[in-house]
Amino acid sequence: MSTTLIQRDERTVAVENASYRWSYLVLSFGLLAIVAYRSFVRHESAWDLLALIVFAGVASTAYQGLHKVLSRQWALITAATLIIAGVISAAIVSFH
Repeated sequence: MSTTLIQRDERTVAVENASYRWSYLVLSFGLLAIVAYRSFVRHESAWDLLALIVFAGVASTAYQGLHKVLSRQWALITAATLIIAGVISAAIVSFH
């Protein structure tokens, strides 16, 4: 029997990853709330903070894509979301 202590196991890694997820969610939605406040209440441009949210998502997606963990369904949903967002954005700009 070995006398060495195991510092990390699968459960520890899973809990750490879950905590990172919660941190990311709090940070992202906190930034979105600040963006909404700056935009609607103070009538200021908030593109700098919105860019942080977008770049964080791009970095996460790029890392997952690099390690080939993204599915075909994910790609289809993302493409559909981008197309719908583009159509809505074009409609807002053209009717404004």
